[in-house]
Amino acid sequence: MDKLGASLGAMLVQMSERGPDSAGVAVYRAPPDDRRVKVSLYSPDDHPWEDLCNELTELCGEPPGFDRRASHALFELPSNGFDAVAWIRERHPELRIMSVGNAIEIYKEKGPPEEFVRQFKLWEFSGTHALGHTRMATESAVTTEHSHPFSTGEDLCLVHNGSFSNHNRLRGNLRRRGVDIRTDNDSEVAAGYLMWRLREGDTLEQGLRRGLRDWDGFYTLAIGTANGFAVLRDPIACKPAVLAETDDWVAMASEFRAIAQLEGVENADVWEPAPATVYFWGEN
Repeated sequence: MDKLGASLGAMLVQMSERGPDSAGVAVYRAPPDDRRVKVSLYSPDDHPWEDLCNELTELCGEPPGFDRRASHALFELPSNGFDAVAWIRERHPELRIMSVGNAIEIYKEKGPPEEFVRQFKLWEFSGTHALGHTRMATESAVTTEHSHPFSTGEDLCLVHNGSFSNHNRLRGNLRRRGVDIRTDNDSEVAAGYLMWRLREGDTLEQGLRRGLRDWDGFYTLAIGTANGFAVLRDPIACKPAVLAETDDWVAMASEFRAIAQLEGVENADVWEPAPATVYFWGEN
């Protein structure tokens, strides 16, 4: 979708009043070679990315693809790239790995959404689908690392509106199962939970239905995978959510005014997602 980035950027800016502290996106688009691995990295400082390119060239045996956007850098690595990801974690702890996978790219930053769209030139992005989020921090710090989307598995990400009351217990349980959770944000716990369930053999729908039993709190979730995206509200569904669908696109937001920015919205079917119901577009 050529207008994916421009459409997503317009939606984010429209939601600035709800989330002025930070903004972020997860964009899904296939790499030139589906055997390659994409790694999105963040540095709070002016990191010497070219030096990292040289190190990865020596490690992988060929130059990586490289694209820098503001405080982030995207590397496309050969098929042994997952070994390189482990190497980056060990040798460069100053870098934050935002996402890993064949299709996903995550970019996020503190500050107002309009500034984020400008910094990352979001209108240049194309792809098959994307998730975006603006945040007003209520339970954890205003930092880039605490912003959404969160990714804890290959090509998997999550954004969240609401609050989990049992996230501390879940975080401990997940870490004991080897899930790498880096912040105290409850949304990262939900992302880690889904990664764990997928690792255990669940489909995304099965993992979400199990989450309805294990998660305490109120929440609306949007989950991205390489094959599509899902939406889930808790059984009470007190957090706002709206879905819209045309022959050309599907969109979800916490308020219709974000969706109203989209071309062709006058022809869309618009509805409120039901409580405790998994909606999925794509291949589950």
